[in-house]
Amino acid sequence: MAAPDEAGEPEDEEDVAVVPDDVVPAPEDGGLAALLGGVGEGGLDFNALLEQATQVQQQMAEIQERAAQTLVEGVAGGGVVKVTVTAAMEFQSVTIQPDAVDPDDVEMLQDLVLAALHDAVDQVQELQTGALGGVDMGGLGGFLSS
Repeated sequence: MAAPDEAGEPEDEEDVAVVPDDVVPAPEDGGLAALLGGVGEGGLDFNALLEQATQVQQQMAEIQERAAQTLVEGVAGGGVVKVTVTAAMEFQSVTIQPDAVDPDDVEMLQDLVLAALHDAVDQVQELQTGALGGVDMGGLGGFLSS
Protein backbone atom coordinates (compact mmCIF):
# COMPACT_ATOMS: atom_id res chain seq x y z
CA MET A 1 0.00 0.00 0.00
CA ALA A 2 1.22 3.51 -0.79
CA ALA A 3 2.26 6.02 1.89
CA PRO A 4 -0.26 8.73 2.76
CA ASP A 5 0.19 12.20 1.32
CA GLU A 6 -0.05 15.46 3.32
CA ALA A 7 -3.83 15.22 3.44
CA GLY A 8 -3.62 11.71 4.84
CA GLU A 9 -4.78 10.14 1.59
CA PRO A 10 -2.72 7.23 0.19
CA GLU A 11 -0.65 8.29 -2.84
CA ASP A 12 -0.70 6.35 -6.06
CA GLU A 13 2.29 4.00 -6.46
CA GLU A 14 3.51 5.98 -9.47
CA ASP A 15 3.56 9.27 -7.52
CA VAL A 16 6.02 8.02 -4.92
CA ALA A 17 9.67 8.98 -5.53
CA VAL A 18 12.17 6.41 -4.33
CA VAL A 19 15.63 7.72 -3.46
CA PRO A 20 18.36 5.10 -3.09
CA ASP A 21 20.32 5.21 0.17
CA ASP A 22 23.65 5.76 -1.63
CA VAL A 23 22.61 8.99 -3.38
CA VAL A 24 24.56 11.99 -2.10
CA PRO A 25 22.54 15.18 -2.15
CA ALA A 26 24.10 18.11 -4.00
CA PRO A 27 25.67 20.65 -1.66
CA GLU A 28 23.54 23.74 -1.23
CA ASP A 29 26.32 26.30 -1.15
CA GLY A 30 29.34 25.09 -3.10
CA GLY A 31 28.20 23.37 -6.26
CA LEU A 32 30.43 20.76 -7.85
CA ALA A 33 33.62 22.06 -6.23
CA ALA A 34 32.15 21.51 -2.76
CA LEU A 35 30.93 18.06 -3.72
CA LEU A 36 34.45 17.14 -4.86
CA GLY A 37 36.10 18.38 -1.70
CA GLY A 38 36.31 22.08 -2.28
CA VAL A 39 39.07 24.18 -3.73
CA GLY A 40 42.49 24.09 -2.19
CA GLU A 41 43.60 21.63 0.43
CA GLY A 42 42.40 18.17 -0.59
CA GLY A 43 40.09 19.50 -3.30
CA LEU A 44 40.35 20.28 -6.98
CA ASP A 45 41.70 23.57 -8.26
CA PHE A 46 39.72 23.98 -11.46
CA ASN A 47 41.72 27.01 -12.61
CA ALA A 48 44.98 25.07 -12.35
CA LEU A 49 43.37 22.13 -14.15
CA LEU A 50 42.14 24.41 -16.93
CA GLU A 51 45.57 26.04 -17.26
CA GLN A 52 47.25 22.64 -17.48
CA ALA A 53 44.76 21.48 -20.13
CA THR A 54 45.44 24.65 -22.14
CA GLN A 55 49.19 24.01 -21.99
CA VAL A 56 48.73 20.42 -23.16
CA GLN A 57 46.54 21.64 -26.00
CA GLN A 58 49.21 24.16 -27.07
CA GLN A 59 51.92 21.48 -26.93
CA MET A 60 49.82 19.14 -29.06
CA ALA A 61 49.26 21.90 -31.63
CA GLU A 62 53.03 22.43 -31.83
CA ILE A 63 53.61 18.70 -32.25
CA GLN A 64 51.02 18.55 -35.03
CA GLU A 65 52.65 21.51 -36.82
CA ARG A 66 56.09 19.88 -36.64
CA ALA A 67 54.59 16.59 -37.84
CA ALA A 68 53.10 18.29 -40.88
CA GLN A 69 56.55 19.67 -41.78
CA THR A 70 58.62 16.54 -41.06
CA LEU A 71 59.24 14.26 -44.04
CA VAL A 72 59.95 10.55 -43.64
CA GLU A 73 61.11 8.21 -46.39
CA GLY A 74 60.17 4.55 -46.40
CA VAL A 75 62.47 2.34 -48.47
CA ALA A 76 62.25 -1.20 -49.84
CA GLY A 77 64.35 -3.40 -52.12
CA GLY A 78 67.58 -1.62 -51.29
CA GLY A 79 66.15 1.72 -52.41
CA VAL A 80 64.44 0.72 -55.65
CA VAL A 81 61.10 1.75 -54.12
CA LYS A 82 60.76 4.86 -51.92
CA VAL A 83 57.69 6.38 -50.30
CA THR A 84 57.77 9.89 -48.84
CA VAL A 85 55.24 10.83 -46.16
CA THR A 86 54.92 13.58 -43.57
CA ALA A 87 54.90 12.65 -39.90
CA ALA A 88 51.24 13.70 -40.01
CA MET A 89 50.67 10.73 -42.37
CA GLU A 90 50.17 12.74 -45.55
CA PHE A 91 51.76 10.75 -48.35
CA GLN A 92 53.79 12.95 -50.69
CA SER A 93 55.37 10.70 -53.32
CA VAL A 94 56.26 7.21 -54.51
CA THR A 95 59.47 6.68 -56.45
CA ILE A 96 60.17 3.43 -58.32
CA GLN A 97 63.48 2.80 -60.07
CA PRO A 98 62.99 1.53 -63.65
CA ASP A 99 64.90 -1.69 -62.97
CA ALA A 100 62.30 -2.61 -60.33
CA VAL A 101 59.63 -2.82 -63.03
CA ASP A 102 59.37 -6.32 -64.46
CA PRO A 103 56.18 -6.83 -66.47
CA ASP A 104 56.43 -10.56 -65.80
CA ASP A 105 56.63 -10.08 -62.00
CA VAL A 106 54.17 -7.34 -61.05
CA GLU A 107 53.58 -9.05 -57.70
CA MET A 108 57.16 -8.35 -56.62
CA LEU A 109 56.73 -4.64 -57.35
CA GLN A 110 53.49 -4.61 -55.39
CA ASP A 111 55.28 -6.24 -52.44
CA LEU A 112 58.09 -3.68 -52.63
CA VAL A 113 55.64 -0.76 -52.61
CA LEU A 114 53.78 -2.26 -49.65
CA ALA A 115 57.06 -2.84 -47.77
CA ALA A 116 58.11 0.78 -48.37
CA LEU A 117 54.73 1.97 -47.06
CA HIS A 118 55.13 -0.15 -43.92
CA ASP A 119 58.64 1.20 -43.40
CA ALA A 120 57.41 4.79 -43.69
CA VAL A 121 54.51 4.22 -41.28
CA ASP A 122 56.83 2.55 -38.75
CA GLN A 123 59.15 5.56 -38.87
CA VAL A 124 56.24 7.97 -38.40
CA GLN A 125 55.02 5.99 -35.39
CA GLU A 126 58.51 6.16 -33.87
CA LEU A 127 58.57 9.94 -34.39
CA GLN A 128 55.14 10.32 -32.82
CA THR A 129 56.12 8.25 -29.79
CA GLY A 130 59.28 10.32 -29.38
CA ALA A 131 57.35 13.57 -29.74
CA LEU A 132 54.99 12.46 -26.99
CA GLY A 133 57.86 11.75 -24.63
CA GLY A 134 57.63 7.98 -24.97
CA VAL A 135 53.99 7.85 -23.91
CA ASP A 136 52.25 4.89 -25.55
CA MET A 137 49.02 6.28 -26.96
CA GLY A 138 47.76 2.89 -28.13
CA GLY A 139 44.97 3.39 -30.64
CA LEU A 140 45.01 7.14 -30.07
CA GLY A 141 48.37 7.67 -31.71
CA GLY A 142 46.67 8.45 -35.01
CA PHE A 143 45.13 11.62 -33.62
CA LEU A 144 48.22 13.49 -34.81
CA SER A 145 47.03 13.08 -38.35
CA SER A 146 43.81 15.01 -37.80
